[in-house]
Amino acid sequence: MEEPAATPGRNEVVLVGRVSGAPQERELPSGDVLVAWRVVVERSPSRRPVPVGVRASTVDTVDCVAWGTGVRRTARALVEGDVVEVEGALRRRFWRTGSGAASRTEVEVEQLRRLSRRKPSG
Repeated sequence: MEEPAATPGRNEVVLVGRVSGAPQERELPSGDVLVAWRVVVERSPSRRPVPVGVRASTVDTVDCVAWGTGVRRTARALVEGDVVEVEGALRRRFWRTGSGAASRTEVEVEQLRRLSRRKPSG
């Protein structure tokens, strides 16, 4: 009997949104360097009814991280309010803290484009 073909996996994320806050560069205990920032993305209108008196969230804030040299360079130049497009994959990182194990789900960014610059105030 022939084995069924394996179903290929797919982990692709594309987001367009505004940068919320300044990107932060960090060196991990492993010596790896990353740049992390958050993107605020408008949520599509919900198909589910929202109970009376409950305000539906209209945005999602998504953690993004860049490991590659070119993407880190682009990310460091971002400022709060810039509109960006990120492409990458959803990842869950695990590490140990003083109080036990911790984890974070984030987009590991492979491509980053600034679509528009924040308008200066004043």
